Amino acid sequence: MTPRNELRLLPWSGPEGKPCYLSTDDPDGYMSRLADNIESVQLGSAGELLAHVHETLDDQDANPDDMRRLARELAGSLRDVLRVATSRGALLAVGDPHNI
Repeated sequence: MTPRNELRLLPWSGPEGKPCYLSTDDPDGYMSRLADNIESVQLGSAGELLAHVHETLDDQDANPDDMRRLARELAGSLRDVLRVATSRGALLAVGDPHNI
């Protein structure tokens, strides 16, 4: 198993929104690949949402309910992307020989 400072932050939350971590010696194992795939989906969804944001903001007929829905979706997407960035940044830092 990996040392505590090498735990991978997973792209989903546990009960009560608490972060989930993976400890493994196999970066190509099932859970690592699952996390990689989910991160990829989350990043792709964020890109699609960003395109939709521009359409909605440019729509003069967009109503307040549309804007609230969009804001909720953006907040969720930002949360996911931030978790991916945090996880990947931590993995890069672990592999950095200057981070000792």
